[in-house]
Amino acid sequence: FSPMNTTFAPSHWPAPAVVARRDAGWCFACELDAGEGWFFELKRKVSLSPRQLLGCFGIVSVLSLLVAAGLWSQGASMVMVFTGIELLAVAVALLVVARHTGDRELITLANRELAVEQRRGRQVDRARFRAEWVRVEPAGGEGSLVELSGEGRSVRVGRHVRPELRVVLAQELRRVLRLARATDGQVSDHELKA
Repeated sequence: FSPMNTTFAPSHWPAPAVVARRDAGWCFACELDAGEGWFFELKRKVSLSPRQLLGCFGIVSVLSLLVAAGLWSQGASMVMVFTGIELLAVAVALLVVARHTGDRELITLANRELAVEQRRGRQVDRARFRAEWVRVEPAGGEGSLVELSGEGRSVRVGRHVRPELRVVLAQELRRVLRLARATDGQVSDHELKA
């Protein structure tokens, strides 16, 4: 056990109340080809793709315009103005939603390096850490984001994970870090099982 590395520190989170589906013991982690590392892809959960949103907006627009045209023909001329304002507001809201459908966090552990890429709209933030110095801790209280820190830098991940499952994410991150160190012969069997 290295006193400079806190990867093996006990978790500050309680056990999760809900346990997600685990394929082969993993909920979030996937092994890279040829066993050369691990990756976590944490995506925003969306109900509709941008194309489906556009189709829904088209249907809502046609229905709103048909109703407005019917009322306009009955003499309510201001209905068209308000229908135009309504459709403009809905279009802006759908553009904001569509812009963030691709939001994700990609965490990759390969070649003794932990890389984090966060996409929020058009903004992309990247951080890299040497795997042996990474600390995995809660950023705050129970259900908070997971903070990855090391070498004087930190990044918070888990925005697209339900709060009660963030503890599972932290446990899996710690586990792949231990596995990476074990392949380098730096971790004993006792530490790997902890």
